[in-house]
Amino acid sequence: MSSNASLDNQKQLFGHPIGLYVLFFTEMWERFSYYGMRAILVLYITGKTLDSNPGLGWTSGEALALYGWYTMLVYVASIPGGLIADKLIGQRKAVLWGGLILVLGHTVLAIQQDWAFYTGLGLIIAGVGLLKPNISTMVGGLYKQGDERRDKGFTIFYIGINIGAFLSSLIVGYVGENIGWHYGFGLAGIGMALGMLVYLWGQKYLKGIGEFLGDADNPDNALMKKPLTKIEKDRMLVMFLSFLLIIVFWGAFEQAGGLMNLYASEKTDRMLGGFEVPASWFQSVNAFFIITLGTAVAGFWYRWKLKGREGSSLFKMAIGLIIMGFGFLFMRFASQQYEAVGSSAMYWLVLAYLLHTIGELCASPVALSFITKLAPVKYGSFMMGAYFAATGLGNKVAGLIGESAEGAGETAIFTGIVIFTVVIGLIVLALLKPLKRLTHGAEDLVLEETH
Repeated sequence: MSSNASLDNQKQLFGHPIGLYVLFFTEMWERFSYYGMRAILVLYITGKTLDSNPGLGWTSGEALALYGWYTMLVYVASIPGGLIADKLIGQRKAVLWGGLILVLGHTVLAIQQDWAFYTGLGLIIAGVGLLKPNISTMVGGLYKQGDERRDKGFTIFYIGINIGAFLSSLIVGYVGENIGWHYGFGLAGIGMALGMLVYLWGQKYLKGIGEFLGDADNPDNALMKKPLTKIEKDRMLVMFLSFLLIIVFWGAFEQAGGLMNLYASEKTDRMLGGFEVPASWFQSVNAFFIITLGTAVAGFWYRWKLKGREGSSLFKMAIGLIIMGFGFLFMRFASQQYEAVGSSAMYWLVLAYLLHTIGELCASPVALSFITKLAPVKYGSFMMGAYFAATGLGNKVAGLIGESAEGAGETAIFTGIVIFTVVIGLIVLALLKPLKRLTHGAEDLVLEETH
């Protein structure tokens, strides 16, 4: 959080504080490192030990189980990461320490030893836990309460996340699959180091943002000692209820790094002319669509709201869940094609990722902004951490779903995901009015469009 005085004196670029672009590039490189490593993790674990580029030789079920635990813990670690920021060091220092731990984790992961594999994953979990919730909270702290640019700022920030994800899936994915898995892990570490250089350079543009509220000279210090009001408690209740939707959303969406990643590798005809498309490159499709469609989706919601229609965050999140769920219809068709002819076409994956992306654009950046609007100042980082913890639980659900595919069959799994996500989305839409009442007008503090 920050004082209004410091916000008034911020330098601007393209209508937003320069600090936004510092955080944009820091997070872009952090996501480059994370998604680059994620793109090759399951492929490395399931790679044969006697290949020219040897992996660990695990079964698909074992790999997806580890993937589920790892991706869950990465985000659940955001709760202690948020508490450390709120209670001890502030958001700005938490991001710095988290980034340095991430550089170390990716560096260790590049070492070809079993101990390094597990140690590297552990360090990455700790680093993301410190960095992820606090850098997102700092984005919200760049804007005063009621500033209509806040949602726009989160959309810009979210595009940065996906530029990093897009580049890493192509670059780290190619290096990992074709040169060596550990070279790919090391390249992800270089990306994180670049992010830290950007963050350190940009400190002058983040003065007053993310400071520790417990300092006696901080103007917001008194807020740390005040008990929560009835309104604040109601808003926190709405946030916790919305986390159930988040768990369902990411439980389905994160099949991308696990079940759909293996599907691309093992059951998809990836020949394009005389070139075989690396399986890891499909991890870039989602990010590519976000970069190219982000403005269009945000513009749609802007026009929707101008017409006087429902445009709250909760509404968008529920619609996003439904759209994302329908994307698995294409994976069901792919599975049926594989069962019939022994392979499936690449376009099924692309179409699935297209709907997944539209759903994500409706739900995820809006949810980040939603948390910064509703969370009490004293629990700002904690609530953002709880949001990412819900994301982590969704990742664990994704791993469990992926594991179950070996027994239930992929066609049944993809069909079940469609039905479940659509039903949950419709339930949220039915409960929208009472949930909005519990926010006590917070949904009207800023325009809800992200354009």
